[in-house]
Amino acid sequence: MRGVGASPAEAFEQAALALTAVITEPENVAAEDSAEIHCEAPDLELLFIDFLNAIVYEMATRRMLFGRYRIEIDGTRLRAVADGERVDVSKHTPSVEVKGATFTCLRVEQLPEGSWLAQCVVDV
Repeated sequence: MRGVGASPAEAFEQAALALTAVITEPENVAAEDSAEIHCEAPDLELLFIDFLNAIVYEMATRRMLFGRYRIEIDGTRLRAVADGERVDVSKHTPSVEVKGATFTCLRVEQLPEGSWLAQCVVDV
């Protein structure tokens, strides 16, 4: 999965939406509740993996799906708010369960045209 944006935070946000899209259509997830996510890592690539795995953890423990993300990155610290709702199988028709983000094809970098890319493979 891949996210592209004008900043690392926007690229992470788009990748988080792609994570949700692996499971269900993000636009079908109502913003009824939210979860705060805090991560810190030595570099942006590890921060990206930690962030995605924190989303997977929040989805599993809260039995929720998230359709909107607000992310702030300060150096290698991340603060995010994920908005979503409890899983409703008839409404969301989840296709798979994401088990976690992997280091396969991991990249977080600024592209030549100036946009940021954040990508990795997730285990389902």
